[in-house]
Amino acid sequence: MNKYFGTDGIRGKANAFPMTAEVAMKVGMAAGISFRRGNHRHRVVIGKDTRLSGYMIENALVAGFTAAGMDVLLLGPAPTPAVAMLTKSMRCDIGVMISASHNAYYDNGIKLFGPDGYKLSDDIEASIEGLLDKNLSSLLANADGLGRATRVEGVVDRYVEFAKRTLPQGMSLDGIRIVVDSANGAAYKAAPAALWELGAEVISIGAEPDGFNINSGCGSTNTEMLRRKVHETRADIGIALDGDADRVLIVDEKAQTVDGDQIMAVISEYWKDIARLKGGGVVATIMSNLGLERFLNDKGLELVRTKVGDRYVVEHMRSHGFNFGGEQSGHMVMSDFTTTGDGLIAALQILSVVRGGSKPVSEVCSKFEPVPQLLKNVRYDDGDPLENERVVEVIEDGRSRLGKSGRLVIRPSGTEPLIRVMAEGDDEKLIHEVVDEIVDTLKKAAA
Repeated sequence: MNKYFGTDGIRGKANAFPMTAEVAMKVGMAAGISFRRGNHRHRVVIGKDTRLSGYMIENALVAGFTAAGMDVLLLGPAPTPAVAMLTKSMRCDIGVMISASHNAYYDNGIKLFGPDGYKLSDDIEASIEGLLDKNLSSLLANADGLGRATRVEGVVDRYVEFAKRTLPQGMSLDGIRIVVDSANGAAYKAAPAALWELGAEVISIGAEPDGFNINSGCGSTNTEMLRRKVHETRADIGIALDGDADRVLIVDEKAQTVDGDQIMAVISEYWKDIARLKGGGVVATIMSNLGLERFLNDKGLELVRTKVGDRYVVEHMRSHGFNFGGEQSGHMVMSDFTTTGDGLIAALQILSVVRGGSKPVSEVCSKFEPVPQLLKNVRYDDGDPLENERVVEVIEDGRSRLGKSGRLVIRPSGTEPLIRVMAEGDDEKLIHEVVDEIVDTLKKAAA
């Protein structure tokens, strides 16, 4: 198991290991050294969300990268997909997003992108990790080779134009009333601006970040405030982003939440109809509902499952010729447009379907009946409860009881000390029995 890198970069509680200024500076040094390519002036672009600790991490990274001889371009608050896009368009050697995505304000993280705008592979992360505990002084720049730091202007405008260009030319959102919840996060300016410029009537919530309120009772992890606002304003649709805007959930005109699986069903069917979908299907993770798989199969499409994490979805897409993939949690990766999950652009694709027909969002976004699915989390302090002999027995018994009519997924979280227990199948009572027995056994083993 890695000491620093998890399933989505480095993440942890701000100002505690590994999310300290010291580690961030070392990451800047190590990544800067790892991405030296020839004798040109090397550049790194750094964006962040709205967490208080972003200032600390940003300055530490600047110190590390400039010490390694890299010039730093500072974007300020910007969505993760904007950082990925600008890494490539500004011809940088590496991109960095400072964010803990959907986590609370007290966490933070560092996500790294290569010059092609894609998240780094496990191998490259491992090589950077290998440098973090070493003395790097002999590999740093000489006094006359240190990097400079510059703040980039107009970042929001560039991303808004980029997002708008993903829609069919001439398409307008005139007459559509949209509530957009930016989770007090990185897209608090960009998302409302893009929707307004496309002609929509925009009601913006979750757009007053104060360093502490990111993802707090808002955004894609908690759609209650958005659902209330959609109902109150009689909006046609609600859009819920997370703290760094790389994921999205939808709320329909009846104030019902639409998850990532339904969003994938809508976009994949739409893209198939307009002959845009490549690879013969969609790439999702082991967490996606069996109902989505059955829906796609009925359309002659395949659902390929990967490990949890949008980077694994992207890796499979790239290596097997798919151009659409995502996660139930709301990550949507559309490689015709982006190199990572993009909540705003996914929402625009849904709006394309809505605008192209006469059905309300509740009908557009109800493509299949989800199979009963139950997910519970078990928190643990140390050790590995999954290695407990009794836990292993109960899990195997659960798999046997579900048989071929269901699925059981047990996995440790890559970002928190949690074990996620998910089961699904046609027999809802059996699903609850299996999950509850596994959870109770895990809790005893973790005690």
